[in-house]
Amino acid sequence: MAKALYGHVGGAPDRRMLDEVTKLRARVRELEFEVTRLRAENDRLAAAAQRDDLLRLPEPALT
Repeated sequence: MAKALYGHVGGAPDRRMLDEVTKLRARVRELEFEVTRLRAENDRLAAAAQRDDLLRLPEPALT
């Protein structure tokens, strides 16, 4: 029984699983970068809205 458990738990990791974990970690890094970028853009837009930059129209909306 101990050998069976050791073979199940202590065996070499499956290559497919390692590849999947590597892909998932890369995707997590991409998503974390995207969250950081979107937060920075949101902060910039919020600051612009506070300055009323977004509310000024360069030309009349209705002509």
